[in-house]
Amino acid sequence: MKDRGVKKGQGFSWVEIQNKVHVFGVDDGVHPQRDGIYKMMEKIWKEIKKIGFIPDTESVLHDVAEEVKEKMLMHHSEKLAIAFGLINTPENTTLRIMKNLRVCNDCHAAIKFISKVVGREIIVRDATRFHHFKDGQCSCRDYW
Repeated sequence: MKDRGVKKGQGFSWVEIQNKVHVFGVDDGVHPQRDGIYKMMEKIWKEIKKIGFIPDTESVLHDVAEEVKEKMLMHHSEKLAIAFGLINTPENTTLRIMKNLRVCNDCHAAIKFISKVVGREIIVRDATRFHHFKDGQCSCRDYW
């Protein structure tokens, strides 16, 4: 992770696709597919909000405007890894994401909605447990 500039204590997520590991940090801007990833995440964000997702801006500890907080949440590493996975894998396949820290409240809620919107199972292994998201539900039953 050293070559990506990831600092100790900083959150990052990774996904393996076609035997290559892709690592994402928060607000990651160095991935070669950055533009497509951000467009996909923006599309997903709009779709999940349409069906009831409300971003947990209380999770953002910075003193910035609500719109900025929402943008920061949209670009968390696991969400970027999921967007990348959706772009680069066949429909109806399971996405498997690894996260070095515990998934935050906003990401957990968002991934439940994402699994419903995209019709895929999304497995996220964070520092605590495996989360199997499917049809808007998580295997942890929101006890993470």
